[in-house]
Amino acid sequence: MKIGILGGGQLGRMLIQEALKYDDEWFTLDPAKDAPCHAISNFTEGNFDDFDTLFNFGKDKDVVSIEIEHVNVDALYELRECGIKVIPSPEIIQIIQQKILQKEFYLKHDIPSPEFQIIQNTSEANFPLPFVQKMNAGGYDGKGVQVIRTEEDLKKLWNVPSVLESLVDIEKELSVIVAINENGETKIFPVTEMVADPKLNLLDFNICPAHISEHVEQQIQQIVTKFIKAANSPGLFAIELFLDKKDEVWVNETAPRLHNSGHQTQEGNANSQFEQLYRVLKNLPLADTDAFGFSGMLNLVGEENYSGKVKYQGLDEVLKLPKTYVHLYGKTATKPGRKMGHINILANSRKELLEKLIHVKSLVKVVSGD
Repeated sequence: MKIGILGGGQLGRMLIQEALKYDDEWFTLDPAKDAPCHAISNFTEGNFDDFDTLFNFGKDKDVVSIEIEHVNVDALYELRECGIKVIPSPEIIQIIQQKILQKEFYLKHDIPSPEFQIIQNTSEANFPLPFVQKMNAGGYDGKGVQVIRTEEDLKKLWNVPSVLESLVDIEKELSVIVAINENGETKIFPVTEMVADPKLNLLDFNICPAHISEHVEQQIQQIVTKFIKAANSPGLFAIELFLDKKDEVWVNETAPRLHNSGHQTQEGNANSQFEQLYRVLKNLPLADTDAFGFSGMLNLVGEENYSGKVKYQGLDEVLKLPKTYVHLYGKTATKPGRKMGHINILANSRKELLEKLIHVKSLVKVVSGD
């Protein structure tokens, strides 16, 4: 099959790396000429938010999918009209790429999500403090989101269409990845626990399986069941969740694609999220998702005050460690906060896993050099 992926970043790269063991042709579209996928796919430099560029890229493919949701959805509808398979559906991509539509989707389908107000501009804001402001469109990797805690903070409100959302008293951040093929078969990966970098508002590392009660697990299963029915689309979806101090689960947001919180599945599960998405795109039987003990992932992110040609400090030491797996993304230039790779770790207990994650984090730094 000719498989087209909108976006040529690390998610697409790892999907293609996994799928190269099968017989398919891979095509990617990305505005950056040196995008991570450029050397391992039939690469087109172009803007996936431009109707004509996207349509012309997809019109001769068997299936078109995404590794980033900020794409021209009108072109996806047109491609589907022309008989091209689009996964996930343009409808669910359109809902998820706009925070306002996404929140209304949760409300309509009785999926628990924090209380919210929709505003078109700052003059409409009338919501109890503290709250989170999420820009309606364009937010990604911690951008387009800010916490408003005080009256003084209200001066920082962005004057754009947004969702204002109650600040959850968070005990843990969780994620669950769900796969659905065209036959309606579903597979759910074990729930992971996410630990964020408070400064960058990016995932720092994650832990699988999450340390949660049966009551919490049941709530998550109910959310997944409702989401699958409401989305009504094949695809791979990452549902990001908040667990509050009262043991209640809330949906933060959903990604209609591969996700950072699923990277540890590469070595930690019988099959990875990348293998699973490949099978979804081909409408094959979905893969076994059993976990091998405890697994975790540490993001390799550009250090502050370093920009330019990337240099990885400490990787030699990391490569000496058992059950430790390095994945670099093929990005030549680093800058503060940029995701450059990740390291997966396997362990026999949660305690051992946390110790190993913290140790590896102390060993490696992403800097720049000649």
